[in-house]
Amino acid sequence: MTSNISLLVVTTSFQTLEQAQTIARQLVENRLAACVQIQQGLYSIYSWDGKICEENEVLLSAKTTAANWEEIRTFIHNNHPYDLPEIMAFTPIEYEQQYGKWIEAELESK
Repeated sequence: MTSNISLLVVTTSFQTLEQAQTIARQLVENRLAACVQIQQGLYSIYSWDGKICEENEVLLSAKTTAANWEEIRTFIHNNHPYDLPEIMAFTPIEYEQQYGKWIEAELESK
């Protein structure tokens, strides 16, 4: 069962675990995200400046609310080491209601 809270999962990738950990801590400390998960082992293939690039990356997934989208997007953009960071947000259709309330409560205590 879901509630009226509009949750977002915001993702971005980093070159190193340390970069991801730094941003993750800042997002939680600044109450832009209630929880951030970091996953190593991401392998990316992409086109950049006319070349095909292949890199090992680290994926960051931040749990937040839609009300924080602009602030979290701006924070990641301004603090990310990449020239053009991937910053995408997904809205879960379903989620556990108590988890959603916890996220909302964590972010409201800014």
